[in-house]
Formats: sequence, structure tokens, C-alpha cells
Amino acid sequence: MEEVSITIAFLAGLLSFLSPCILPLVPAYLSYITGSSASEQDRTFVFVRAVGFVIGFSIIFILLGASASYLGQLFARYRRLLTRISGIIIILFGLHILGVFEIKLLYREFRANKPQEVTSWFGSMLVGISFATGWTPCVGPVLASILLYAGTSQTIGMGVLLLGSYSLGLGIPFLLAAVMVDKFATSSTRFNKYLPLIERISGIILIIFGFIIYLDLLGRWAGLFY
Repeated sequence: MEEVSITIAFLAGLLSFLSPCILPLVPAYLSYITGSSASEQDRTFVFVRAVGFVIGFSIIFILLGASASYLGQLFARYRRLLTRISGIIIILFGLHILGVFEIKLLYREFRANKPQEVTSWFGSMLVGISFATGWTPCVGPVLASILLYAGTSQTIGMGVLLLGSYSLGLGIPFLLAAVMVDKFATSSTRFNKYLPLIERISGIILIIFGFIIYLDLLGRWAGLFY
């Protein structure tokens, strides 16, 4: 079932990209890491800077995944209890996204200092690191859910794979946006009206995922095949 878990993490990253917290701001991020309007820059230049940005947030997410898995290993004897607690928390995150109630902590934002002006590829990577350390109401619950799941994994390597897949799901669309920056700006504006629907779908998916984790269905399904 590892392939299923990795696919879920990838789709979670994609949903994060399509969230109201990220999608409308992609052109602004591209302009920031290129130092001017991204549409006025050479596409190769924009893409290279975007790669730095993606590498930056991927490093942080993968480190978080490894840390979550390591902590899970320390409490391996309580894995069943941790799995159930994680499932409940993920369900609560889903209800939060649906607007059933608010978890005020998720509206707080923590950010590392980012460079005042990006003048190099390394600077764009620092912006990516700053982006990854943020905690936003849309991305936070999805990212935290994958981290909680990573904490229930049996190996640190699995935690790295999960957050690496999440980073790919978030990073690949960002790189595509960098390549098609002109078309993306127009298309994303038209797509904005669907963002509330995407957010509700994300909430429903998290609730379903939470029940799957709580009941340890992935583990049971794996037991049927191995």
C-alpha cells in the first residue's frame, strides 16, 4: 500500500496548490523571486528561479516528514493509539476547512525572514524555505494531515517519501506556471471562482482520509495482499 500512500500525499500537494492561499498568489511569488514582473522575463530565467523556490520548500517539508517519522518511531509501542489520535485530528482539520467550526491556531502565520530583494537563485531558494515555514489556514490542515500520517509510518524513509511526494504535488504545478507564466495569469483568474468548491472538496477528502487513518484501513488492505 506504499504506492497508495505516496499517491495520496501527491494529491494532497496538488490540492494545496489549488487552495485559495496559494493559487491566486502564484504570479506574485513568481514576480518576487524574479525581481520584477515574471511575464517580462525570459522563460528559462523564470523557470530556474522557480526551481530554486521549489527546492527550498521541499527541503523543509522533507525534513519535517523525517522528523515526524522519527518521533513516531520513538513511540512505536503506542502506534495504534497514535494512529487513532491522528485520524481524529485529521477529521477535525477537514471539518475546519468545511467551515463547521474554526481552529484559530490555523489562522496564525509563522514565517522565517525572507530576503528583502531576490537577486540570485539561492535567494529564490530562501524564499521557498520561508514559504514552507508559513502556517496558513488553507495549507496548514492538509500539510499537517500528511505529517500526522508520516508520524504513523513504520520507517523514516516512508516519511521522507510521503513529504517528498507532497512537495512534488505542490511543486510541479508551480514549475508549469513558471513555464507558461503569461497564460497562467489569465487562466488562474478565471479559475478563482472554483476555489471555494476546491476548498470544500479538500475538506471532504481530509475527513475521509481521517477515517481511513483512524480505522487503519490502509494497513488492513495491505494485510490482504502481503
